[in-house]
Amino acid sequence: MTFDVAAEAYDAFMGAWSAPLAPQLADLANIRRGERVLDVGCGPGALTRELVTRLSAGNVAAVDPSPPFVAAVRERNPGVDVRRANAEALPFGDDVFDAALAQLVVHLMRDPVAGLREMARVSRSGGVVAASVWDYGTRQSALEPFWRAVREADPDVDDESRMAGAREGHLAELFAAAGLRHIESATFEVSRRFETFDEWWTPFTAGVGVSGGYVAKLDPAAQAALRERCRATLPEAPFVLEARAWAARGTV
Repeated sequence: MTFDVAAEAYDAFMGAWSAPLAPQLADLANIRRGERVLDVGCGPGALTRELVTRLSAGNVAAVDPSPPFVAAVRERNPGVDVRRANAEALPFGDDVFDAALAQLVVHLMRDPVAGLREMARVSRSGGVVAASVWDYGTRQSALEPFWRAVREADPDVDDESRMAGAREGHLAELFAAAGLRHIESATFEVSRRFETFDEWWTPFTAGVGVSGGYVAKLDPAAQAALRERCRATLPEAPFVLEARAWAARGTV
């Protein structure tokens, strides 16, 4: 999936959730100073920033298919090798990196196994591939309050729960299918505070991702009705929401 939205729109929508996930994924991959690491599907760069902090810009590369995100990561992280590319066709040679990471991306790949194979290809023998995906399967993702309100009126909606890696153990299955070894699974917990309901709701109207696309297809009356159903499902502001992500790492 390519996000044709401004980096700032994604920041407001998912960036604040991504930032606390990034150190957890870097820890799972056991990223160490001196290594060279690739961020696959970097978005506006939450994980990229974490990797730069740990490794320095010269040891970090990043790819994303969305031109606005590529431009934002280049501007925000001078010295990082940022390229426009899909996970399934990474623009690097074999054995270039010590690790390749993908945060909240595998479920959006056109072919997740092919994408993971590419991540393994560009990583050295003995290197690490690691990834995370929201727990859509048991409905504990960061977007669950939204999808819960949608399902009230549209029970057959594609609420992302059937996407790759969204259920427990599926990331590990995908890693195995991609030929990775010594696969380990983990779960990440994150939380986010919202000062107002509109702080939570407004990013959904920017057309970001599957949920934003759903809102964009609704007429104004249906959007307003969904907004009020969402309001009814959430605590009175300010409120804190918690979410869980599945994660896995494997060895090349």
